[in-house]
Amino acid sequence: MNVIFGRWFQKCKSRIERRLAKREAAMTFAPSFDASNIHYEVSERVGAISCGGLGAMHLLARRIGLIDDIDEKLHLLQFQKPYSESDHVLAIAYNSLCGGTCLQDMELRRSDENFLNALGTQRFPDPTTSGDFCRRFDSGSIQALIDAFNQTRLRVWSKQPDSFWECAKIDADGSFTQTRGERKAGMDINYNRDWCYHPLAVTLANTGETLSIVNRPGNRPSHEGAAVELDRALLLCLQAGFRRIVFRGDTDFSQTTRLDGWDANAKVRFYFGYDSKQNLEAMAENLPESAWHEFERPAQYSAKAKLRHRRENTKERIVQEREFVNVKLISEAVAEFEYQPTACRRAYRLVVIRKNLSVEKGESVLYPDERYFFYITNDRECTAAEVVYEANDRCNQENLIAQLKGGCRALHAPLHDLESNWAYMVMASLAWNLKAWWALTLPETPGRWREKHRDQKQSVLKMEFKTFLNAFMLLPCQIVRKAGRIVYRLLGWNPHLPIFFRLLKALRC
Repeated sequence: MNVIFGRWFQKCKSRIERRLAKREAAMTFAPSFDASNIHYEVSERVGAISCGGLGAMHLLARRIGLIDDIDEKLHLLQFQKPYSESDHVLAIAYNSLCGGTCLQDMELRRSDENFLNALGTQRFPDPTTSGDFCRRFDSGSIQALIDAFNQTRLRVWSKQPDSFWECAKIDADGSFTQTRGERKAGMDINYNRDWCYHPLAVTLANTGETLSIVNRPGNRPSHEGAAVELDRALLLCLQAGFRRIVFRGDTDFSQTTRLDGWDANAKVRFYFGYDSKQNLEAMAENLPESAWHEFERPAQYSAKAKLRHRRENTKERIVQEREFVNVKLISEAVAEFEYQPTACRRAYRLVVIRKNLSVEKGESVLYPDERYFFYITNDRECTAAEVVYEANDRCNQENLIAQLKGGCRALHAPLHDLESNWAYMVMASLAWNLKAWWALTLPETPGRWREKHRDQKQSVLKMEFKTFLNAFMLLPCQIVRKAGRIVYRLLGWNPHLPIFFRLLKALRC
């Protein structure tokens, strides 16, 4: 199998390289896309699907025990005919992994005979059946489903190398899910005057996994319920065996009533933004100038190619021409002092950033300005600048939430009440978690290829959801059923296939 695939892969790669090679060609005024004699025919004997990577994903779900965990923890159906609980949960996740963007796209899956043959099933849930399944959930059963995912998660984590267990970085943030429906129970108006839900997402920054999602009405504050979910994530990571656990969040997640309890655990460090209040600003202003140190942020990236002339800043030019009020950053300084929040029994380290600003209008400077940003932490070892870097690194969770909303479309509300939409969010986010588990299952072969395989694992973990689908899921495959086997016969080539087959080899071992 490996020899055959290697030859096929090299032939396909060579052909595409020859076609894409830059050659001297004669000048022509005709379009390059010159196909005109196009005909469509139907295939009577050969069946194929466009999402051939689904077979490997289903094999992964079986191998890591996800299907058994769901059926063990979740009990919603009185009779498991024709579907079990795991069938319903995986149907919603697989719909996203096949490029579906809403519940209605499940109708395309169930009406595709080759798709059904690829999963070895007689039928696939339709949108109304999946919606009815979501409506069976309450908060307790949703938590049971999250517990099932966590049980699988622990099994996947247990196969990771020693460096994986150094530190678990847990982030929390909220995001608004707008809805145009008028009869969706549990929705409310947020501060932007939008009708919406306000789901809370707790994620693991190391792998991008969603540890839990909690749906809330749109008018609830971001931090509501966050402490409970962070405690649950803490127990999970301690059970897994992480040596250190880090909590991070913006100013809404300072959680002062829980800081003492977290600080009592020697493994826990927290880095939270803290609201800039009048008393804190007064304390920062009273610090001696010797307490302040210049703060420089590292470059976002290093240029690998030849440096080019920087283009004109179009926004800056328009703001100056139209004489809008413009706030420019001149410099930053960092300092720290001890501070005891009212709800705490002990003092903690408060790091403050002083931003020196210039308020301008057109080309005229109106006045200088200073603004303060605060971070509270129980970390006594890092420098003040390192505390700021760690707290600001949480901003990558915004990209993760964007993938949940726009990639796998998990943070959407297609159903009629808060609990059913919450259940849908948790099940649809499984597609994103399966992507992470797919990457974590990739083996790091000992020897000279270890570093290359480790880099490949990290690159798959950091992939956007759409990129992952195009690389590993949306593979055109012929479906052949013979001798009690379901054969996925690849019909196309892409450069990610060696990683794909390396995973298949690991799943079969």
